[in-house]
Amino acid sequence: MTIPRPHRVDLLIAAGGLACGLVLWGFGIVNRTDALIETRWAPLVPLLVITAAETVRRVLPQTALVAGTLAIVANEFTHGTLATVLMFTDVVYAAVVYGSPASARRIPYSTGLISVGVTIGLLVWWQNAVALLIGVVTGMVAFLPAMTGAVVRNHREAAEAARLRAEQTALLAEMDRSQAVVAERARMARELHDMVANHLSAIAIHSTAALSLDDAATTNQALTVIRENSVAGLAEMRRLIGLLRDSSGDAEPAAAPTLAGLDALVEQARTNGASSGLTFTIDDTRGEDNEPLPAPVELAAYRIVQESLTNALKHAPAGPVTVFLARDARTLTVRVASPFGDRPGPRAPGSGAGLVGMRERVALLGGEFEAGPVTAADGTKIWQVRAGLPAEERMSDG
Repeated sequence: MTIPRPHRVDLLIAAGGLACGLVLWGFGIVNRTDALIETRWAPLVPLLVITAAETVRRVLPQTALVAGTLAIVANEFTHGTLATVLMFTDVVYAAVVYGSPASARRIPYSTGLISVGVTIGLLVWWQNAVALLIGVVTGMVAFLPAMTGAVVRNHREAAEAARLRAEQTALLAEMDRSQAVVAERARMARELHDMVANHLSAIAIHSTAALSLDDAATTNQALTVIRENSVAGLAEMRRLIGLLRDSSGDAEPAAAPTLAGLDALVEQARTNGASSGLTFTIDDTRGEDNEPLPAPVELAAYRIVQESLTNALKHAPAGPVTVFLARDARTLTVRVASPFGDRPGPRAPGSGAGLVGMRERVALLGGEFEAGPVTAADGTKIWQVRAGLPAEERMSDG
């Protein structure tokens, strides 16, 4: 068994106590004139034992308390020194402060019972006031240091618990901040993708067509579409950058797109997809008597249609593209169907971020989303995007 290295402060306390004890012993200043052991050097034995206990008061508190108890009992059989008594009180205090939690709970009760027991025992034996005085001294030597140590330990544990709570609070705040930053970056990425991808896809398709076809009329038409989409894309970019740069908080919020703008969105898709043989129609069965939808639901539905039309322009072969809207008491259904198959001619590259963004938008509102090839009623393969959004806004737990 390896004995722990004593703490430097404990060594200083032990050295100081030993020096004081030796000075008192050298000048003959003792606790009592009569003793069971009259030998002059006898008080030095408990003094040395309690000094050794002081050196390990922090690293071996229970061992120090046992040795100190033996020393204080032996001290009562000699003339005794005040230094031994004072060092014993420090050993009791240290046993409570640095000992195990169980010891810290037991020692104050034990010393209190010992103090009461000594007082009652001496009262019964001597039947005079000296017994009460000795009982008070016993309590001051044993019970009072133990209670002081218990108070100090409780304060230290409370301070440590408060420090841990503060660290946990700071950690949770940092986690919340990081999650907020990640969520905001994801939202900005979705908005940027949905606003700009449609225009850039049209630019890519028509520029590829203009380069691959040596026809002046086709080239002129492609350049016209490219210019229109470039101007619209730059306007969207300027609006987004302006929102990101504006930190004053007193600017009017920009109006979010709603389902009322679907006609213009589909008309723009018709213009961009005319050269690819795509036709675009809207089948809106919602009627005119429905209550207004929450703004996040309208924005999500608009972006889903916008991204689906963009994907059709980028990947779908010639054929009809249908936007279907329906609503009941609880759900707004958005479905976009487009031709599925290999597309001849130029195609714009895709990264797959559009489907991810649509799925995230629907998940944030607690809706349902599915996308992929399905078989239509006439047996043909189509690509379908279907989203079920809550007619009343509710945020997903995720």
